[in-house]
Amino acid sequence: MRRLLIANRGEIARRVIRTAHAMGIATVAVYSDADRDALHVREAGTSFALGGLASADSYLRVDKLLEAARATGADAVHPGYGFLSENADFAQAVLDAGLIWVGPPPAAIRALGSKSAAKALALAQGVPCLPGYFGEDQRDQIFIAEAQRIGFPLMVKAVAGGGGRGMRLVHDAAQLLPALHGARSEALAGFGNGDLLIERALLAPRHVEVQVFADAHGHCIHLGERDCSVQRRHQKIIEEAPSPAVSPALRAELGRCAVALAQAAGYVGAGTVEFLLEDGCGQSPHPGPLPQAGEGETPFFLMEMNTRLQVEHPVTEMITGLDLVEWQLRIARGEPLPLSQDQVRFSGHAVEVRLCAEDEHHTPHTGVVRHFAEPALSAPGLRFDHALETGSAVTPHYDAMLGKLIAHAPTRAEAMHRLAHALDHTRVLGLPTNRAFLAACLRHPVFGAGGARIPFLAEHGDALREGLRPGADAQRVAALALLYAQQPPARTLACPFPRALRLGLGAEVLEFGVRETGGSHLVLTQGEQTWRALLRADAGGLCITQGGVGWVAHAVPVAGAGGVAPRWQVQLSGGGAGEATRAELWLDDLSHTPRERAAGAGALRELRAPFNGKLIALHVQTGQTVARGAPLLVIESMKLEHTLHALHDTVIESLNVVPGQQVAPGQLLATFL
Repeated sequence: MRRLLIANRGEIARRVIRTAHAMGIATVAVYSDADRDALHVREAGTSFALGGLASADSYLRVDKLLEAARATGADAVHPGYGFLSENADFAQAVLDAGLIWVGPPPAAIRALGSKSAAKALALAQGVPCLPGYFGEDQRDQIFIAEAQRIGFPLMVKAVAGGGGRGMRLVHDAAQLLPALHGARSEALAGFGNGDLLIERALLAPRHVEVQVFADAHGHCIHLGERDCSVQRRHQKIIEEAPSPAVSPALRAELGRCAVALAQAAGYVGAGTVEFLLEDGCGQSPHPGPLPQAGEGETPFFLMEMNTRLQVEHPVTEMITGLDLVEWQLRIARGEPLPLSQDQVRFSGHAVEVRLCAEDEHHTPHTGVVRHFAEPALSAPGLRFDHALETGSAVTPHYDAMLGKLIAHAPTRAEAMHRLAHALDHTRVLGLPTNRAFLAACLRHPVFGAGGARIPFLAEHGDALREGLRPGADAQRVAALALLYAQQPPARTLACPFPRALRLGLGAEVLEFGVRETGGSHLVLTQGEQTWRALLRADAGGLCITQGGVGWVAHAVPVAGAGGVAPRWQVQLSGGGAGEATRAELWLDDLSHTPRERAAGAGALRELRAPFNGKLIALHVQTGQTVARGAPLLVIESMKLEHTLHALHDTVIESLNVVPGQQVAPGQLLATFL
């Protein structure tokens, strides 16, 4: 292996480049038109333009990727994760071209890449599986009949792919057909395969997965488990190793099942076997019996096997001290596994969070990173895998993940504390991120006690969001940060006249008066109340002292939605105790906006696009009366379908878009009477 082409983008491409270069292997980056200025393109030794914007026109084009390998002299291909990483036809095409494929054999991908085929193989190996229907007959009436046999609640899943796409939880028969149609549509769009399966749903399990590695010499081992139970939209956002719910005996049994499944499929390379684990808390009611574990054992059931490197592989690397990408490359070169099972050692605890371009309600957003600063990675046990820099564009063509921040420490409590502190000192401004929300999750007592299961965010999400609401002190500090972000107050010759400032914070309007008194001192008024503040600027941001309490603030201007008013994002740290001091504030500068428009009086009569995407369905028509919560339309963005619902009982006055149309943030979609 002399030159490695990475058939991927972003942080995983940078991750593979880093290890390949350390091993003395030259690298080739490929890129779409949207990624021409991306970091992975600049860091690889050679780059090749695939053209196109969407993944279907670039990273999913097998012909273009093979052309890139020929043109650059690459003799090996690493697929990363996502895109074509679990595509058996791509793996076979790479091998047919005489190149080294860094991944499992195509036959193993086919045997395990389909959830249905994997479950059939697992049952033959004695691996526990939930009752379900995994057949080839995909007619709706077959699913309806099988659902009555299996019982509710049940889960509808796409047979192909992953990442939470094509999954629906169904509580009763009335929900089944809409769930089948929605999951099939999403699976077709995401994977080109609309086949589905259904299985009994566990309502409050843990999601625990086992990392396996196999070589071409018949050896296969596992590297322990990861707990990935904190999820939104069936997508993981926090992962940790080891799981707080897995004992040494259970780890051995999970590992045995995972290795048995991999060996039965003739597996080679890195893979992950995913299980649902019922550890005795929050178990869901079932209309019929489930397969039983042995006496004293925790019941677990196979979900699927991912035939690739996982997003969350760094937590396994941190507790084992191993480089899993290096293992992949060595195994692809025909080398045996570096360790036997009894030589694997685990040390401490690691936790990873996925930093995503989304708001606290998990709605994805696009935009430009106007300011980026990572935490001090010189601190022990911290790692940040990302592809971010100031000026990076986050487009609607790919998923919303921006990077992964990982902490390792001797104990779980230390790792969580270290990671939350690092999130506090990470700055990604210019578009919404889940940075503060993730830190709040890590600090939640249920997560801290190791009690988080898959419904964690459904049960505690509202309280977490409420904890991020900025208090009055934070609002005042944010107003000063916005006003002086580009020009701090003069230390001498201060302007004695007060400056009026009117800001929109959601539906609320904040009005302040600000007067400079010299020496960077300020007097802030709001109604009859007055506060004094001291503001100074340095490389670390704006340092604001108010009422004897110190804050650090960063503020960047962002274009207002629909051009209504200038919008600012302000990130605060410091102040008093509580998550609210670590949140972002989105403020509309209404100082020069007529008062009758300042409160957004027309907002209840308008539906605007919350993000970039493609309108794929309209569920209403002009003149139609709709009830609060009724689905209005569906926008596809960042590989997922998002349904926008009516916020109140209303009548559709006009529809301003048609299916198939691209929409931009703030674009008017519909009006209401």
